Amino acid sequence: MSSPAQAGPSVPKEKKGLGKILSRAKTVFKRGDSSSKRMSTMSTTGQQSSEQATTSGQTQTPAPAAEAVAPKETKQPAKSKYEDLEGVTKVPRAELFEERARKLGERFGLEIKQSEWISTEGTALRVEKPIRMRVHRTCHKCNATFAAAKECPSCQHVRCTKCVRHPPKRTEAERIASREKRAAILKAQKENAPIIPDYSYDAKDAKDIVLKRPSKTGGQDLIYKKPRQRVRRTCHECQSLFVAGSKTCAKCNHNRCTDCPRDPPKKDKYPFGYPGDEFGPNAVPHHECHECKTIYPGGVADGTECKKCQHKKCGDCPRLKPRKVEPEPDPEILKSIQAKIESLKLK
Repeated sequence: MSSPAQAGPSVPKEKKGLGKILSRAKTVFKRGDSSSKRMSTMSTTGQQSSEQATTSGQTQTPAPAAEAVAPKETKQPAKSKYEDLEGVTKVPRAELFEERARKLGERFGLEIKQSEWISTEGTALRVEKPIRMRVHRTCHKCNATFAAAKECPSCQHVRCTKCVRHPPKRTEAERIASREKRAAILKAQKENAPIIPDYSYDAKDAKDIVLKRPSKTGGQDLIYKKPRQRVRRTCHECQSLFVAGSKTCAKCNHNRCTDCPRDPPKKDKYPFGYPGDEFGPNAVPHHECHECKTIYPGGVADGTECKKCQHKKCGDCPRLKPRKVEPEPDPEILKSIQAKIESLKLK
């Protein structure tokens, strides 16, 4: 009989009992042998590497001394590959930022301090190139745009004088006019420079500042003034306008009174008349209680009791002169506000 280990390529039969135990023992022993072989090979390689390291260390010990004796070489800054090209120049970054700050200040009236700049160390490369204008040409046969070549990409027509040029070529007179216009704009910008704000100026002295602007027609300078409402007073006798600053009518010599209408009217702020007016014949008299300073209703007779102190109106109660009066709040509005406040309270 042949043992199961010497079986052919056919599928081995499942072992039972003692044969199964023996086959497992063989596999365990084989694994142990292979692991021991691996460990032995690794130990031999480790010894060889350590020996090589010791020998190399013995030979390389004088290297640091040689390095100490050798002088230290200074590292040169990295050189750009574009520096050697023709037309390339070095420009300090600080100069570039200074020019930008100057242009921003001229255009927007800003004052940019050098401490507010970003890092301006080092240099930048610049290439001086002439200003070129981008010119497009259109084929007069198929309206296709020419490329860099002189042949139309659509109909293969060779570019001729009939093909439209954009922008069109200017004449010498147009060039001269353009230069004069540009020079006039630059001159105007230089003469009418923007106002640079001075934030360190004291606000108390701001009343003495006069802002001026040159007139476009070349006359007197324009002075900035706060917008004011134009008030007109009309005489109620001759219907003529009062001269500004005068209280006497220039036509009928009538003194301005409370009956002379005002445009625009403000009866809510000036119910007793406007300041500086005399009492007119149609004015409704208003008196004030001389004890509690409460105002009586307009046109009431003597003997009317005061609402606050029940003092009866007498001859000592003075008549109110025209003045500005703050309007009293509407009681209905006060009640609605009070109701809203009560509704917002937490219960």
